[in-house]
Amino acid sequence: MIRSAWDRLRLFNIGELLVHRGRTAMALLVIAVSASLLFAVLSVAGSVSGSVDQLARGLGGDAQLEVTGFSDSGFDQELLPTIAATPGVAVAVPMVRTQLGTGEDRTLLVGAGPNVVALGSELTGPITAAAGKLLSVPNGVLVGDQLGRSEGDRFTVGTTTVTVAGVLDARTSRKLNSGRLIVAPLGLAQKMSDRIGRLDSVEILLADDADVAPVRAALTTAVGDRSVVADSSLRSAQVDGPIHAILVSTTLASLTALIVAAFLIYNVMNMALTQRRPMLSLLRALGGKRGPLARDLLVEAALLGLLGAVIGTVLGVLMGRIAIDILPPSIVAETEARIEYMVPWYVIWVVTAACVVTTVTATGVAVRQVYRVQPVEALAPVGVSPLDTTHQWVRWASGALGAVLIGVSLPIAFNDLGNVSMATLPILFMGAIPLCFAFGEPITRAASGITRWFGAPGALGATTLERAPQRVWATVMTVMVVFGAIVGTHGVNSDGVQAADRTFIELDDFDAYVSPTRLTQFPTGPLLPATVKDEIAEVPGVSSVVPAQMAFATLGASKVLLEGYLPEHRTATMHMVSDDAAARLFAGDGVVLSRGVARDLGVTVGAELTLPTPTGPHPVRVLDVVPYFTGLAEVVMIDLDLMRSWYERPGETFVSIHFDPQADPEAVQAAIRHVVPPTLNVESGTDAVSDVTSAIRQSWQVSQNILWIVVVAATVALLNTLMLSVLERRRELGVLRAMGTARRFLIRSVLAEAAGMGLVGAMLGLGLGLLMQVVVDAATGHALAMDVEFHLNPQLLGYGLLVLVLVLLGSFPPAIRVGRMAVVEALAVD
Repeated sequence: MIRSAWDRLRLFNIGELLVHRGRTAMALLVIAVSASLLFAVLSVAGSVSGSVDQLARGLGGDAQLEVTGFSDSGFDQELLPTIAATPGVAVAVPMVRTQLGTGEDRTLLVGAGPNVVALGSELTGPITAAAGKLLSVPNGVLVGDQLGRSEGDRFTVGTTTVTVAGVLDARTSRKLNSGRLIVAPLGLAQKMSDRIGRLDSVEILLADDADVAPVRAALTTAVGDRSVVADSSLRSAQVDGPIHAILVSTTLASLTALIVAAFLIYNVMNMALTQRRPMLSLLRALGGKRGPLARDLLVEAALLGLLGAVIGTVLGVLMGRIAIDILPPSIVAETEARIEYMVPWYVIWVVTAACVVTTVTATGVAVRQVYRVQPVEALAPVGVSPLDTTHQWVRWASGALGAVLIGVSLPIAFNDLGNVSMATLPILFMGAIPLCFAFGEPITRAASGITRWFGAPGALGATTLERAPQRVWATVMTVMVVFGAIVGTHGVNSDGVQAADRTFIELDDFDAYVSPTRLTQFPTGPLLPATVKDEIAEVPGVSSVVPAQMAFATLGASKVLLEGYLPEHRTATMHMVSDDAAARLFAGDGVVLSRGVARDLGVTVGAELTLPTPTGPHPVRVLDVVPYFTGLAEVVMIDLDLMRSWYERPGETFVSIHFDPQADPEAVQAAIRHVVPPTLNVESGTDAVSDVTSAIRQSWQVSQNILWIVVVAATVALLNTLMLSVLERRRELGVLRAMGTARRFLIRSVLAEAAGMGLVGAMLGLGLGLLMQVVVDAATGHALAMDVEFHLNPQLLGYGLLVLVLVLLGSFPPAIRVGRMAVVEALAVD
């Protein structure tokens, strides 16, 4: 049984794939592109959370719980004895974990107590082996292999000179921040980071007979709301938010590619079955049963999907590695770990399953003719086949399903359901396709009617379209999906960028900014040197220097971005806050929240909120809720003096500068660069606006670029459909040529077919795209907690025309084949 099935598959299915290499290659190309896009998107998301998890496991080892600070400033070391004495705690390992440098030079400084070896972490072996050197070498540290240091080297961190007592081996370095790491005894690390008496975390090992839940509750009571008690998954959970928007948009774009691939596979299998009809009819006449023949075709499709997934996986790895290097700076800045490319175990299986299901499902629709076409009919000349007719009740059911899905998508989009609102897009697409299937006959008539506009060649093409309505519908749907996705996604991206820009458009109210990093990375630290503000104020041409702070903090289960301002920042960074709320904020009466954090906490304007801080919980009033977008974290705005006091962060992480009206801005900025340390970033307000908005555009552009790749797939789909039309009519075209019909006439007929299907698909796609823009604008506004307003962009028409032109290019190869077809060849009997 198995042997006979394999022989049949090898001879009649795999053999056909190898004979028609061009068609097989086109199908594989589209499947592979779809698979590579989905693979890259999922692997990039997994790389971000995976890198954080790997670092957490590498440093925490066997720790079951972790006590961390509410903000970047950590918590007082005086809590350590209390934590260690909590019942059920066997070992409490104090740590300092802070970032040094920016960009490619970002290095993680880890300071740990002498009992760190009890954790069984990646540090246990190196610290045990180098214990003697760390004690004997003055200010001795261990470094990762990517720092380019050798044993005995001396270098300066902050104001402290340290000596390399050992270099971590390659394996350990790879698991600990990709080798960008400095490990020091706890006291030395606190000195190097200017954080004497402060801790970032305490890793907890439980006693053998202790349960996690009671110990966690006891620790929470012991620390007295001055720090967070959580498991290691908290760190990775807090980085999921920043990548969510990119993940959603790019995943949906990848799924659109799979939808186009499904229509393409349907057309490919229709073409294959058209060419194999004589062979299939002969097998049926010889006693072959429908079931095995249909199953063989489904296995053939599964093999195509599997091979496409394999090729797509290879391409996806390359695309994912490139994507990791161009992640928005704001996402990179938030993660403690250095992001390295890694593929989660489930990605390969998800991508493979998606490709196989897509190809098998699409083929299953085409394979129906194996059951419905009788042997005699299959040997007959091509005409209107029963397989191209659909029962009316099927169309009614399909239309009802589509209407229900579209109806369901609307309340999901227009109600504030947070991230769930983004589910409206796939539901909308899934509703549009069956709804259009219900109107398949009018769609075919419309395509046929437009084709007839092109005179006598168009009349011939229209007759061909009317004889294959389902294939026409599949092609029109392919064009519609691509056209709608391009138009809708461009509109949504444009509206989203405008909404995000409104958050930062007033940054140029200040003439310059000085910070440890560029503003695109949101300067959360380290604190600026204490003398910098005064030195800048003395620069000729500087009229005022206004300090401010940003810091990450834990609020509820989420990481938020704290922003501490003074009244001078009212117009530049708090322009969306009402005047009354701003006045009360600077009076210390409360805080301003971004919509996302207000929604997550379930609070509104006027509600009371408790801020957990290193100095204990502080009740505050919610003064305003604003549509503030960072793409990084939700925002809590607070008076700078309160932030300094409550979060024990004296100083500032950036300063905003006004110049004298008569001063030369470039000269003043150059003078500022001269007086501040070279490690600090100095940029103009105009550059700050440009950098932030360009980073936002870069993030949104990813999904747009993916969809342009899908346009190529639609071009291939139309090419296949028209090539199938040519193959079906080979004898008919041969007769016409024998009767004296000119090649040019037949070429124009094929081009007219393409124009008819392309224009109908474009019109439907325009409607779908505009509906998608309206609905997804609302959903995006809820998901990203900002106001996204619909704008009818004139460029949409240009994009649409470009898509249509590219799709219609697929009609030229079949038209050329018609023109080159020899009469004798066309009339030959297979």
